[in-house]
Amino acid sequence: MSAPEIHEQSVAALIARYLKSQGVQRVYGLCGGHIMPLWMRLDAEGIRIIDVRDERAAVYMAHAEADLTGRLGVALVTAGPGVTNAMTGIANAHVSRAPVLVLPGLPPMPQENRGALQDIVHTDLVRSITRYARTVHHADLALQEIDEAVSRALGQGGEPGPVYVDFPVDVVRARVSAAMQMPERFTPRAAIEMMPDDVSVRAAVELLWSAKRPLVISGRGAKGASKELCELLSRVGAAYLDTGESKGLVPESHPSVVAAMRGTVMQQADVVVTVGRRLDFQLAYGSPAVFGEAKFIRIADCAAELRDNRRGTVEILSTGRRALQALLEAAGDRRSAADASWVEGLRAKHLERSKKLIHSMRDAAPGSDGLMHPNRVLAALRDALPEDAVIVAAGGDFLSFARVVLPAATYLDPGSPGCIGVGTPFGVAASLVCPDKTVIVATGDGSFGFNAMELDTAARHQAPVLVVVANNGSWAIEVRDQQETHGKVVGTRLQFSDHSAMARAFGLYAERVERAEDLEGAIERAMANRPALLDVLVTPEAVSSDAKSGLAWVPDLQPLSAWDEAEQRWRSGE
Repeated sequence: MSAPEIHEQSVAALIARYLKSQGVQRVYGLCGGHIMPLWMRLDAEGIRIIDVRDERAAVYMAHAEADLTGRLGVALVTAGPGVTNAMTGIANAHVSRAPVLVLPGLPPMPQENRGALQDIVHTDLVRSITRYARTVHHADLALQEIDEAVSRALGQGGEPGPVYVDFPVDVVRARVSAAMQMPERFTPRAAIEMMPDDVSVRAAVELLWSAKRPLVISGRGAKGASKELCELLSRVGAAYLDTGESKGLVPESHPSVVAAMRGTVMQQADVVVTVGRRLDFQLAYGSPAVFGEAKFIRIADCAAELRDNRRGTVEILSTGRRALQALLEAAGDRRSAADASWVEGLRAKHLERSKKLIHSMRDAAPGSDGLMHPNRVLAALRDALPEDAVIVAAGGDFLSFARVVLPAATYLDPGSPGCIGVGTPFGVAASLVCPDKTVIVATGDGSFGFNAMELDTAARHQAPVLVVVANNGSWAIEVRDQQETHGKVVGTRLQFSDHSAMARAFGLYAERVERAEDLEGAIERAMANRPALLDVLVTPEAVSSDAKSGLAWVPDLQPLSAWDEAEQRWRSGE
């Protein structure tokens, strides 16, 4: 007996046509019997399938596509272990608020709860890390459920993020009645823009334009508002801090950028504006122990970014771009009260520190083991990168070096979830989404190991990515913490594995680089032969800012030891 024919009016065909109508060009997935009808119908509709080697990588890639395009990312995974493998990717998209649709399968309904192959109640597992999680048991409900899930993923009426819809395979094969194939479901919807209310806008203008030391911090919700954000900074004369969620929105040449003075500006600001940015651990939860007496203006298009941890004196529920436009219009030609000398002083110190760091990177001394400092790798990459490069920084220890010194108009990293291992999957997807741009993954060796098999995906799909592995043979932050805190290193040292040999085995161009003087030529050759990998040996003795901060030992009240001490003093009334 052969497998049933997948009819043109089946659920599988309908979903494929729906996704095509919404502009989906690629789906990332790993095949399996429970999803094969949908897999084949996607191909029939001309939607490219990027088949991966692990389901979490499929979700990571869909996540990257969503971040880079602002559109829906789609991952297709099979039942049971396919879903459990995908859960780390789903959780990462959940915390990052990335609009990703995850489509798995289930055993046929007559086999439900009988011990069928890969029979698990998936929705119970993913409900807490998705915006929507449903199992569709009737073919006529398939279109409305997919449409609702996609709307929720895109944040139409709530917080954006991953959604999950699965189908028993007999439902996927079933025909949908013509009456339930309503054409309005296939109509692409324009992004919903929420307008700010006038009262809140006027209150925000009064507070912000009266500030002496204003600070603006942007996040996910500021995407698409680069022009308005830059104009606001210039009009107000505010200091500016970006985050990984919005790096590249404001060029480093802008006089408001003071990233190298992060700690100082957070302590000194008297008004802080957050634009689509949660006050999570990366921003000390907005605590007065770090931000002092500063008043907050919170701007966000969803509640999770509007009032988490610290309420604003003014809160504006609005699309970021529209809120910034309204502030500028309401302020008119009003002159800002900001102390220009404050921002100018911070900017001068920022430039001085940045210049010093860049010079020191090129001359960073090797370790006692003779291996180069990680900053030598990053300096060579800085020199080689075009201005419009897409940078994916990944890892723990190496990320803390890379995020400071690699300039990028487009930037991805693990974000606040701290989900190491995203580097290669993010890079593969980025190079497929942006084939005309240079895509670089700068990753530590520990992080690289999580999804190293996706080099095979890069090779098979000719994804023009360059993966640069800083190979220090260790989990360096944890090694340092163990040495200083416990006096003994246990289970945190790795081998100096030859990752270039692995890459060549998959058909990539690859080199192992052991000397700093060989970096320039190796990078040039790799850039010309992507997909490619460079395995660069670096000393594990280099100490990153995260290794110095106390991050590894996880303080009680704040993520960094200095902030934790300040929090303890503030709570005790000192």
